Amino acid sequence: MTTTVMLVDDTMFMRRMLRDILSREGFEIVAEAKNGREAVDLYRQVNPHMVIMDITMPEMDGIVAVREIISTHPTARIVMCSALNQEELIIEALEMGALDFVIKPFVPEKVMEAVNKALALSQE
Repeated sequence: MTTTVMLVDDTMFMRRMLRDILSREGFEIVAEAKNGREAVDLYRQVNPHMVIMDITMPEMDGIVAVREIISTHPTARIVMCSALNQEELIIEALEMGALDFVIKPFVPEKVMEAVNKALALSQE
């Protein structure tokens, strides 16, 4: 069975990078959102195995979106993306229920480490 993923980032270039990395590894991208509000709505529709979500976005940031998704789907698997200087926001996202994080710019090996760690954690 193919693992389905929803990508959430306000920058199309970043979503494309993630799509390329994950597609090469056999993951299926089932949805993309450009902000947290779209992510919350799309999550209900597509119910992906995993979400990779940026922290800083317009309309609704990743922290609020994680909280909303986890409140209605407690087993959601979410990996956060952030810039190097966002340690406090990463900690907050992890406290809200995100399972791991990856730092931008994306390094394919680090993305896959975070994704595989989150998938393993959700199996426990």
